[in-house]
Amino acid sequence: MIHMLEILDPAVIAFVGILFAFALTCFAIAKFNPFLPKDMGRQFAHDGSLSAGKPRGAGIIFIFTFALSVVLFAEMNVEIAIYLILIIIEMFTGFFDDASDKPWGEYLKGFLDLVVAIVVAMVFLHYNNNVVYIAVADMSITIPPILFGVLTVVLVWVSINVTNCSDGVDGLSGTLTIITLMTFFVLDHLLSISDGFNYCLLLFAVCLLGYLWYNATPSKLLMGDAGSRAMGIFIAIAALKSHSPFIYLLAAAMLIIDGGLGLVKVALLRFLKIHILKNTTTPIHDHVRKRLGWSNAQVVFRFAIIQIVISAATIYLVMM
Repeated sequence: MIHMLEILDPAVIAFVGILFAFALTCFAIAKFNPFLPKDMGRQFAHDGSLSAGKPRGAGIIFIFTFALSVVLFAEMNVEIAIYLILIIIEMFTGFFDDASDKPWGEYLKGFLDLVVAIVVAMVFLHYNNNVVYIAVADMSITIPPILFGVLTVVLVWVSINVTNCSDGVDGLSGTLTIITLMTFFVLDHLLSISDGFNYCLLLFAVCLLGYLWYNATPSKLLMGDAGSRAMGIFIAIAALKSHSPFIYLLAAAMLIIDGGLGLVKVALLRFLKIHILKNTTTPIHDHVRKRLGWSNAQVVFRFAIIQIVISAATIYLVMM
């Protein structure tokens, strides 16, 4: 069977693929959102009760439309296929939690994330080298494979969980993820990294745009853990495939600040009995809404503006 990439101009295929991914996501969400589980309201989140009754778990829709778009329009290889499977697995761990009457425990989800992160590390090291490019310093370092694997596991696990924690305001995590992915897309081109996965960044972003069409304030549905956890692993893979994984700290800065501070706060209190940020509500998006009176739209716009500024500065620094 001849793949369409072998017949038509790749640029035309890429153009059609982007339009297809967006249109299919919009259509699929409109068609299938009535079948999604309903949100019960987030007990401890600021204004969490407002989400009660909305369809949640929409991540299962836009992740499947993304996967289909990649199969049809991207330059597939075994490595990308494995990543797709892992993204879908992470999506399902979130969706089953979304659909469950009794939420899965933190330790179970953390363990599943750890297993997926280990597989990502093994796959990446099998198909790529362990050389890391420090883009902002224009230098490369070779990290011993075992240490590289450990750092990769940490990156994937952290990315999944900070992205998941940042999902609490209509349109916020999706918008920040798109900015992060576009940052990596531009950086990949600046660093002359061009492969099939680079195009996947665009497909994922436009699928998210299709979801945001319905999730913009006031939202009609929610991505749930099915979406946020899949976004997290995809961002981590994007950082790895850039061969400059430390750029993640800048490209995803607002996701890290918003969702990561809460993880650090809870971990220190639970395991070391150290209480930090006593006067700060986490995630930070809840703090600015509750303490500073920001509206949902202000949170999304201001967080997005900050991330765009950080990303633009990072891109300029790499260019120079």
